[in-house]
Amino acid sequence: MTKVELRHKFLAERKALTAAEISHRSLLITGRFFDFLENNNLITEPSILHTFLPIQRQNEVDTWLIILHLWAAFKHIQVAVPVTNVAHSLLSHYLISPETVFTENRWGIPEPSTQDYQPLAPSDFHIVLVPLLVFDHQGHRVGYGGGYYDRFLADCRPDCLKIGLSLFEPIEQIDDVENTDIPLTICITPTQAYIFN
Repeated sequence: MTKVELRHKFLAERKALTAAEISHRSLLITGRFFDFLENNNLITEPSILHTFLPIQRQNEVDTWLIILHLWAAFKHIQVAVPVTNVAHSLLSHYLISPETVFTENRWGIPEPSTQDYQPLAPSDFHIVLVPLLVFDHQGHRVGYGGGYYDRFLADCRPDCLKIGLSLFEPIEQIDDVENTDIPLTICITPTQAYIFN
């Protein structure tokens, strides 16, 4: 199936999930994410993790579970989130803390107030949690179609872990992958972690 077909199909499938199902699957993904970090000795070193913040009306994975656990138990891992620059179709990136104040943008994405802070560079991140609707067995993903994350991930350093978080298991193949599509390193679902390279 093409990205357009898959986007339509999985937006509908995700919308059909109940709040309880989203919460349960997000909890399982969170557990598997921290298992992956611990099993690969990624939990002890100081680092910066970049994560998307969930759009509740889109039934996205609840990444607040990951953020709150990092703040509580792994204070040496800093957390950054994106801010959408619509005029240039790019993302800017800022550190957040428990004191950060958020407002929702036009798409319902919580974003921090940034006027007093300097943005981080894509090369600053050790791990990026990547939003998606569906992914395939080759590590390609379908997002909302704006290309924001592919442009961002293309500027990340080569050793940055690009970790997708998916409420669904992979499909066999996305038919219209392009050269500008940046593949995931790993994708974590409620049932397992899929490693691609």
